[in-house]
Amino acid sequence: MGRLVVTAWVLWAFSAASALAAELVVYRRDGCPFCVRFEREVAPVYAKTREGGRAPLRRVDLPAGGISGAGLAEPVIATPTFVLVDRSREIGRITGYLNDDMFWGLLGQLLAGMDKPQDETKP
Repeated sequence: MGRLVVTAWVLWAFSAASALAAELVVYRRDGCPFCVRFEREVAPVYAKTREGGRAPLRRVDLPAGGISGAGLAEPVIATPTFVLVDRSREIGRITGYLNDDMFWGLLGQLLAGMDKPQDETKP
């Protein structure tokens, strides 16, 4: 009986921790040429990078009309939109995809923002 309780607690702790972990959510649609380009140029190596280790990639199909709520600062209506989420709240986003250099640069800025205290105010 005690072993079952410990196992249940470990499973709960793991799922709670993963729910709070940072992730990069990419909102995409079938037929989106910029989504296809991202999948070809960045997605194959993303998980192998430092950035991918800090914020694993999760793909979400964007419904018609967009999506709002669920920790988003504002609705997502365009594809691809990359939303960096940490502790169930949006840290920032990249709307659109032009090329891999631009993506990595913007993602680096978003990840740097994750390290700042939440109550830090801008001058």
